Amino acid sequence: MLMISIKDMDKRELHSHAHRLLRECLRPFGIDYTEETPVIKGKMGKPSLASRSDIHYNISHADGIAACIVSDFECGIDCERVREHRPNVMKRAFSEKEREMVEKAPEDMKDQLFFRLWTLKEAYVKAIGTGISYPLNTAEFGFSDGGITTNVQGCRFRQYIACGGKFVISVCEITDK
Repeated sequence: MLMISIKDMDKRELHSHAHRLLRECLRPFGIDYTEETPVIKGKMGKPSLASRSDIHYNISHADGIAACIVSDFECGIDCERVREHRPNVMKRAFSEKEREMVEKAPEDMKDQLFFRLWTLKEAYVKAIGTGISYPLNTAEFGFSDGGITTNVQGCRFRQYIACGGKFVISVCEITDK
């Protein structure tokens, strides 16, 4: 189950709002989730429900947006408001092919393309539970025929562009362990 909420609120409110989305997503599973629900953390800090190891979830929030995914598979989600991209981040986190893709994009699409790639990388490292300690430039993404291409094996990726391109949401589910 995936929920996305676009709402203007401060960062503290967005964090609580993302947990409310999680509560809504877990309700059909018979789970009465609160921020006090017991969770366990993986070795890199990825949370999971202490009482239901069969249910996987992840939340994300950024300026004006919150998102949540609940799945049968290990999963990750990242959402971002499209803003000016950061070339220094691109040098560190993108492959040569991805940097070229952004640099060659029409000027009015560079920022969105940067965040399309960035959120895919973030969703992936959140799904595998490593966070950004993972060498992000080794997970390579692209786009072809309306779909996502990648060198990452055993994962399913989805991406949503919302509000006329103002927000990008990416999801990763690990389908092969």
